[in-house]
This record gives sequence, structure tokens and C-alpha cells, in this order.
Amino acid sequence: MKLSARNQLKGTIVAIHPGAVNAIVIMELAGGEQITSTLSMGSLKDLELEVGKEVYAVIKASSVMIGVDD
Repeated sequence: MKLSARNQLKGTIVAIHPGAVNAIVIMELAGGEQITSTLSMGSLKDLELEVGKEVYAVIKASSVMIGVDD
């Protein structure tokens, strides 16, 4: 897989929470950090995602906001 996105993080799926339309997929990176993604049930099935499967989080954002407490 080759993509133009530079933020490609490899991890392992640790939980899947399916819903009626979407699923929440939680993956864990090598350092223990977790990333959560929402995807359609169709994509969940098409990608054959399951707990324990190695996957990539591909992050492409035109902007990232940072906030602080007053």
C-alpha cells in the first residue's frame, strides 16, 4: 500500500463496537497509545476487520486545532 499521506501509524485492533450504521474501531500502537476511528459497517466487513488484526491508521488533515484552558 502506497499513499500520499505521511501520517501512517501501524497498530493492532483491540476493540470493535458495531452499531446499526457505523462501527467504532480502537487500535493500539506499539507504544500503547490508542487511536479510535469511526467507519461504516460496510467498510468493517469489506476490510475484514477483527480484534487482533494488524492495521494502519492513515491521518490526513488540512488543519489541527489546539486549545488550552482559560
